[in-house]
Amino acid sequence: MTTDFRAVGAAPVTGLNAAAYTIPTDGPEADGTLAWDHTTLVVAQAQCGDTVGTGWTYGHASCADVIIDLLTRHVLGADAMAIGAAHRAMTSALRNVGRTGIGAQALSAVDVALWDLKARLLETPLHLLLGSDHTEVPVYGSGGFTTYDHHRLRLQLESWVHGLGIPRVKIKIGEAWGTRTNRDMSRMRQARAAIGDTADLYVDVNGAYTAKQAIRVMHAVADIGVTWLEEPVSSDDPAGMKTVRDAVTADVTAGEYGWRLTDFIALCPVVDCLQADATRCGGLTEWRRVAALAAANGLQISAHCAPWLHAAIATATPNFRHLEWFYDHARIETRYFDGASLPVGGLLCLDPAAVGHGLTVRESDLAPYRVC
Repeated sequence: MTTDFRAVGAAPVTGLNAAAYTIPTDGPEADGTLAWDHTTLVVAQAQCGDTVGTGWTYGHASCADVIIDLLTRHVLGADAMAIGAAHRAMTSALRNVGRTGIGAQALSAVDVALWDLKARLLETPLHLLLGSDHTEVPVYGSGGFTTYDHHRLRLQLESWVHGLGIPRVKIKIGEAWGTRTNRDMSRMRQARAAIGDTADLYVDVNGAYTAKQAIRVMHAVADIGVTWLEEPVSSDDPAGMKTVRDAVTADVTAGEYGWRLTDFIALCPVVDCLQADATRCGGLTEWRRVAALAAANGLQISAHCAPWLHAAIATATPNFRHLEWFYDHARIETRYFDGASLPVGGLLCLDPAAVGHGLTVRESDLAPYRVC
């Protein structure tokens, strides 16, 4: 049963809940600057009568505390049709605790829940509400963690390219803060051998290299045709990013650590494609602004991680390039959300008949992992 907001002239938010779930990975994982053995999913659910909208982020469990203890009172009673007003209220509420980091992730989860709620109240697919006219999104396979041996790396890449038909894949390099470049280059060559010549090879340094180091590594493997170089240096070093971009043939990209619109301004002149993560930057509301900023600078935008959360907004973004089928998040979303499916032929396909974003959390399956 849905609330007939048209009859009452408004659709007040009547409930907002949040919960965190820490889910073990299926093996040790690491990139160039971090290692982990679990992923924490924070789910926010906004209600209007009997209708529920769902949003989520990947971060610390304390995101749920921020939602419950701080953001709830600024959302309850707000008009579910006026998401921009709710977003501004939540942003103001975060002033003293911090709009970036955990505050941004909490805001993002609620914003996505409100967009899903609005679409469900309107009984329409979220991608149509956002202005899309299609339901297919190109993806790239992402994983290839530095902890993987050659066998695990090959199996993962082959499953994406030959199993799911994904024509582009990414591995992590920059191992141990850039101190194992020989192994980085060896793994890149192993990856190319696994996927053959028909798929694109992407690499992600996670800011572990210096600018000149990144250039040396890319020149040393120029023969294998890497076409995407993610965060060769820290995103906090736009001058170094530009140095690398001007010296390599691969597209240089960054932006996953942008917490708000202003964080992306310095990146636009120094990258070939901008990245943004709606689970970090302020939800779909802020992600659209970042996409517009990229377009104004003649850039495409790529969605970082959380593939099914980005799927609807991706189809409604004219300058969209692709979204990241990140192994950890794809594993969680396809296992614990009804409505989340695997890519087909390198494309994530939305259900055109599903209202909202089309996903529903399987709370009973997640219950053993609940931490908040």
